[in-house]
Amino acid sequence: MNTPAHLLLGAAIFSKPEQPKTNLAALIGALLPDLSLYLLVAWNIYVLGISPEEVFGSYYFSDSWQRIFAIDNSFILWGGLFAVALWIKRDWLIALSGSGLIHVATDFLLHNDDARRHFWPLSDWVFYSPVSYWDRDHFGNYVGPLEALLCLGLIVILWRRFHSFWVRGILVVAGVLQIVPHVAFFLMFAD
Repeated sequence: MNTPAHLLLGAAIFSKPEQPKTNLAALIGALLPDLSLYLLVAWNIYVLGISPEEVFGSYYFSDSWQRIFAIDNSFILWGGLFAVALWIKRDWLIALSGSGLIHVATDFLLHNDDARRHFWPLSDWVFYSPVSYWDRDHFGNYVGPLEALLCLGLIVILWRRFHSFWVRGILVVAGVLQIVPHVAFFLMFAD
């Protein structure tokens, strides 16, 4: 899934009116499994001047990057943190770890050749899903629009839950950020 979809899903499941700490934790948890990717890409493209083609065609698949992704996309680590959060009954930690766990679960189901080692540190096994959220060779032309519809539904849920001008503005921005990659993928990979 695209990161805005993860954010919307985590917020829809774990956010609560008048609980900003829990709401922020849900968003942070939904972002954390992708954060290393954004930082590595930004550093390599904008600081080191490496081309996006080289970054996504080579660096992304390198052992060093995949080791980092194995840590922040681990079912074992996120599941362990979620279990601790439930045990100590901290709403903000449940929201953070639950959103992270949902993020890695949806990625597990929707990544093909760009899949991660989701069972690190117990295993380096990678599940290459037959379905991709973006790759047309793996049904991305169907999954992408379904993801966009899911996000629209999540925005409606959150719009009804929160009445603040700022929250609703952020929801509009998230909706736009969710749609732009699908349009870009369609234009780049159209037959």
